[in-house]
Amino acid sequence: MRGLLGDAPGGSPAPVPPHRPIRSPGSGWSCLPPPPEASTPGRGVCMMSTSWRDKQQPSLINFIAAFLAANSYRLNFLSISPDFIFNNGGLSVAFVFETNWDCQNEDAVFSRVNRLKRQFKNLYVVVAVPTREQNESFNQSYHKYDIELGCPTFVPVNDPEMGFEKIAKIAHARGVCKQQDIISTMKIEREQAVQCMDAFLRVLTSIPGIDNHDANALAQAVGSIEAIAKASKGFILENTDLSMDKAETVVRFFRDPQYYLSPKIN
Repeated sequence: MRGLLGDAPGGSPAPVPPHRPIRSPGSGWSCLPPPPEASTPGRGVCMMSTSWRDKQQPSLINFIAAFLAANSYRLNFLSISPDFIFNNGGLSVAFVFETNWDCQNEDAVFSRVNRLKRQFKNLYVVVAVPTREQNESFNQSYHKYDIELGCPTFVPVNDPEMGFEKIAKIAHARGVCKQQDIISTMKIEREQAVQCMDAFLRVLTSIPGIDNHDANALAQAVGSIEAIAKASKGFILENTDLSMDKAETVVRFFRDPQYYLSPKIN
């Protein structure tokens, strides 16, 4: 029996070139590109619609698979509404990818886009317009359907390969921005935590005889101001290195009105 790519000398099936998906009759695309040999972690996941895939030329699918493998993306074939969904940096970005603009199909394209933009917050539409006539036709259709600028963003390109490169770059850029937002949030939370700790230390060191070391010991062993206020003298002595006098001072400070309402001179 002949192999999918013909027989090699000697009757054995010809080897499949690396990074080249092949399509077997009735079974769809059966070979995915292996992950890169480098030990660097993958950038993310690309989900390709099976219905979109089955309408494309094998050469384009080969290009996409090799491009993703070279850029450390994992490719999955799924039954999804958009043509592509990239998950990169914790952010999902959906794409409609028209690889050859056809003005006869404009109503179906724009109806689908309007439906998908209600389902996906981050949606882009990439349209290949290789000829001047197709570009003019696309522009006329865009204005005809009164698309709000940027809702979603349309990206015209010269050819499908350029279109997919644009898709990958957009997804990567959005993922990087998302990660930077997360980092900024973490920095803000860290600053807030430091400020809270500073306030905590100021409260405890306002107790006569309690210094920063004592305050940190109480924070680590007992916890919050509320927990320290409820802690017994024995508990403080057992779990910190505070002296008996300091432990008694802490307990009196929070529980003895005559003590904490009287003036203190450090």
